[in-house]
Amino acid sequence: MIDKLKQEIKNKTVVEQLLFLSEKFKDKIVFSTSFGQEDQVITDLILKNNIPIKVFSLDTGRLFEETYKVYNKTLEKYNNKIKIYNPNTEKVEKLLSEKGPYSFYESTENRKECCGIRKVEPLKRALSGNACWITGLRAEQSTARNELEFFEWDENFKIIKFNVLKDWTLADINDYLVKYNVPYNSLHDKGFISIGCSPCTRAIKKGEDIRAGRWWWEDNSKKECGLHETTKTEENLLIIKTSFRIEQAAKEE
Repeated sequence: MIDKLKQEIKNKTVVEQLLFLSEKFKDKIVFSTSFGQEDQVITDLILKNNIPIKVFSLDTGRLFEETYKVYNKTLEKYNNKIKIYNPNTEKVEKLLSEKGPYSFYESTENRKECCGIRKVEPLKRALSGNACWITGLRAEQSTARNELEFFEWDENFKIIKFNVLKDWTLADINDYLVKYNVPYNSLHDKGFISIGCSPCTRAIKKGEDIRAGRWWWEDNSKKECGLHETTKTEENLLIIKTSFRIEQAAKEE
């Protein structure tokens, strides 16, 4: 199925690709935005072209004030609602009560526990029932993403992932934002390239990797939060393909 999708979007523009997928996975395609510069490009492409793709975001409870500001500017510019998913209150209360507000600095395990509660679990709820997930991942972003494909099967969330900006450079992203006057996070102008939660993000230094500012106290090979740790298996792709066709056929009867 992945190979077929690659062929079907070949030679299409980005807008044509999104339109095609919105029809192929009708009512079961979503885009997750963190309001970073890549995501703002995709949000602009979807909303200004009225492409029927659901847009959502995760509010971890520890985002930068600047992130909330660009979120609000996005709502004002496009006059479209963005579905927000929050972490489970009881799990957050338990984590803070037992380990305090900065346990993630103590070990990778603690950091992944926090990410799991604030990001992964809400994302599971957001993706539930959908068949295609659009992301703003780019191959240039980190060594862990060098071999990124346009389409991938995400085993963790049991969903097809479409990395629409896979081959875009950071310069391409910035040029688009300027050309189309797209709202963006002001922290990008202060050296923050990849922006996540406030305690876990810093500005990068000259010559550093694009994602060096994320969880900077950890080894580069460990720098994923659990949202994009992908495993691709053809068997599972065949299962999801068959299930999707059966469901579509049932709707048509």
